[in-house]
Amino acid sequence: MRPFSYEKVTTASAAAAAAARNPEAKFIAGGTNLLDLMKLEIEKPSHLIDVNGVGLDKIEISPDGGMRIGALVRNTDLAADTRVRREYPLLSRALLAGASGQLRNKATTAGNLLQRTRCPYFYDTNQACNKRDPGSGCSALQGFSRPLAVIGSSDACIATHPSDMAIAMRALDATIETTRPDGTTRKIPIAEFHTLPGDTPHIENTLQRGEFITAVTLPRPVGGKQLYHKVRDRSSYAFALVSVGLVVQPDGTGRVAVGGIAHKPWRVEAADAELPRGAKAVAARLLEGARPTRDNEFKLTLVARTLEAVLADARSS
Repeated sequence: MRPFSYEKVTTASAAAAAAARNPEAKFIAGGTNLLDLMKLEIEKPSHLIDVNGVGLDKIEISPDGGMRIGALVRNTDLAADTRVRREYPLLSRALLAGASGQLRNKATTAGNLLQRTRCPYFYDTNQACNKRDPGSGCSALQGFSRPLAVIGSSDACIATHPSDMAIAMRALDATIETTRPDGTTRKIPIAEFHTLPGDTPHIENTLQRGEFITAVTLPRPVGGKQLYHKVRDRSSYAFALVSVGLVVQPDGTGRVAVGGIAHKPWRVEAADAELPRGAKAVAARLLEGARPTRDNEFKLTLVARTLEAVLADARSS
């Protein structure tokens, strides 16, 4: 691990200002992703800004009847919150499907959204990776690609976003609140937060330099049946091959977001409209334009089968 300087901040504006002053600075809270990458010398910040003292660790009802989740709320606390379990059970189920109990105890809401989109070649510094070293190439394209993206990818990157929580947030139409270095704030719909790789896979979100996430808000509860199902190679501590977050109403309408198949949480609103017609119709819309490799073409079938299983659970529960 390379040497770095360190400071603590106590306000969101101070955090943003500190990051703006140093282009090589990184925020740290739980550190569950950042510290691992620093040990491998993939992330090389010269300065760490400890934001644990900012105090954004509350879950509150928002004025419109929705929910405001502080950026530093730990994943364990969010999953266990009574209101979340009652009104946004999709979110609770997705969180509990992720990582391990120890990691959930440390990981934060903002950190979960900001974890790097990655693949095995990203971790291997002997391999070419456009995320790690822009312009160096993508070893995954001709390598082992079974767990990687089938849609929304590019010739520069086929990595998949690892977050379970983000899939639920996408299905629930979350909004991300931030503070910028000049003290202004903005709200970013989660649909506009994560980016596709294109020619710049090292850019994974739409945050500006120094911009600091303060909260994630959810709209008023939508009710209906809410389910999360994750298909993976082992039963715990593994990223999804395919995951499905579903909100479905008694009339068959609803929303669906899919993980494990793209560089960001994957939702296509036109596919939502196909829910009353069944899993095959939804999958066909979700996967329009898919570009699987020979190794991961099975994911196209797995998406449809996972959707069918989740819809069957919704009908029987």
